Amino acid sequence: MTVRSEDRQWMGRALEEARAALLEGEVPVGAVIVCDGAEVACGHNRRESDRDPTAHAEMLVLRKAGERLGRWRLTGCTLYVTLEPCPMCAAAIALARVERVVFGADDPRLGAVYSVFDLLRHPALGHRVVVDAGVGREEAEALLVQFFSGLRTRES
Repeated sequence: MTVRSEDRQWMGRALEEARAALLEGEVPVGAVIVCDGAEVACGHNRRESDRDPTAHAEMLVLRKAGERLGRWRLTGCTLYVTLEPCPMCAAAIALARVERVVFGADDPRLGAVYSVFDLLRHPALGHRVVVDAGVGREEAEALLVQFFSGLRTRES
């Protein structure tokens, strides 16, 4: 793992987005894309709000970054996300040619970086993404626990 000095700062920004998702009743996952040391796009899960199964934080920021940079190839960019990407997001990250992914909490149910699948290093995708895991893990996990325990309480 090659955690850089700015990684905690940018993960802090992704955690802000995750907290915003929590307040909106969304699964608290936040993401930010950084290129050349500057924030290009940020966002959080919006599946419930948008009634869109693809409105994961990563998908939303990939789209925004492409629009803002005027290109679909996000070479030279780092994606910070509070939860290990799922298969859909991992494939989109690789196809967008994101250089690096930094994530907080592992996803033992659907993680596609190493927990369940290993898509970001799969040779069929033709692009290898550098991955650093565990940055901001405790806070990211705490937000997820808060969200899911609140759901269980409401369902009881």
